[in-house]
Amino acid sequence: MTIPADSIKEMISRLGIKQMNEMQTAAFEAGMSPHDLVLLSDTGSGKTLAYLLPLLALMDRQTAGTQALIIAPSRELALQIEKVFKTMSTGFSVTCCYGGHLRETEENNLIERPSLIIGTPGRLADHLRRENIQPQGIKTLILDEFDKSLELGFQDEMSFVIGSLRSLNKRILTSATPATAVPDFVGLQAPETLDFLSGKPGERLALQQVNSPEKDKLQTLFQLICRIGSRSAVIFCNHRESVERTGEFLKDKGIVNVCYHGALEQSERDSALAKFRNGTSDILVTTDLAARGLDVPNIRYIIHYHLPTTEEAFIHRNGRTARMEASGTAILILGPGETLPSWLTETPEILELPEDLPVPDKPKWTTLFVAAGKKDKVNKVDIVGFLTGKGQLKKEDVGLIETKDFHSFVAIRKSKASHTLQLIKTEKLKGRKIKIEVAK
Repeated sequence: MTIPADSIKEMISRLGIKQMNEMQTAAFEAGMSPHDLVLLSDTGSGKTLAYLLPLLALMDRQTAGTQALIIAPSRELALQIEKVFKTMSTGFSVTCCYGGHLRETEENNLIERPSLIIGTPGRLADHLRRENIQPQGIKTLILDEFDKSLELGFQDEMSFVIGSLRSLNKRILTSATPATAVPDFVGLQAPETLDFLSGKPGERLALQQVNSPEKDKLQTLFQLICRIGSRSAVIFCNHRESVERTGEFLKDKGIVNVCYHGALEQSERDSALAKFRNGTSDILVTTDLAARGLDVPNIRYIIHYHLPTTEEAFIHRNGRTARMEASGTAILILGPGETLPSWLTETPEILELPEDLPVPDKPKWTTLFVAAGKKDKVNKVDIVGFLTGKGQLKKEDVGLIETKDFHSFVAIRKSKASHTLQLIKTEKLKGRKIKIEVAK
């Protein structure tokens, strides 16, 4: 089907976009051709929309069952794609499948055979083996960040998933890094390649360097955070243990932060990202797990506490800032004896750090955990009404709300939290007593 221009305009406006950029326009046109497509474009340039629009044009509202599959290398990216798709209000049903999510919930979601399934390789393979996914009608396959999805650790599952899709007639592969070899099992047929990679840091991305006098760079990191103030920043470490150690050090210094890495339970990861997104914490300390799929508006700084191990990792880390039309700064912290990677062609600006700077003000928001979500028929309007009614909050005292399947997170003014929790502790939300507490 074709998508009327007015419909495209409405869908992208829901994403806060006025018009498609050059890459998105080219991808839309190429996506409509009978050839497979390989789309290479810088992270943050809008690739998700670039493949969702042609995908919608390839789907048929009169056809029942699942028509398309999007495979992402991480649950964070899968969830981000689902969020974009739902925000566009396409009229097509969608569900997301990923490790760490209740399989029983996903099985129930798959009973009615959604038009689009988004998921990670292992979980999709599991559902296919259990015959929860009926692959016969899937004609379009999208591999987002295919360079990661097709790494050796994923290849067995990817081969099984793609091999199960016998009706494919369109494949779209995307990446933010130069093209890598695509295994034969993907089945690319005379693909058209669109290369919009700039080959250099984004024009809106400033690059800076801070030199630490000590091998242990924690004190330098603390001074750097004091210098940048209460601005949104992601601190990348190379190991989970380093994330925890860095987070504890900053906490002891009076810097509010949240930690994020693969060893955390899914609920802990959800909570950390919710707090970072809603302003409860301006600082996210993480591994490269957050380098893909983390789309938080207005991240101002990317801090490389540890130097990335590859140029690819550097590109994806920096892609969390300076997205679309925004600007951002990437800062590398170098200890004694550390040198800039050979693949870094741009010379960073040297940033000097004064020793005596005040600790940034603590965020004015706190996050409440609500033990009910979409599957409990609790939505954002319900939560706002409950907190402004029973909790006596003003609307401006309620910030960002995120509803998951069986729980929700809501930001409220920290100064009002204690009083509000006292007021609502015996009240019912939608006729039920539901646990509501400060999120851990």
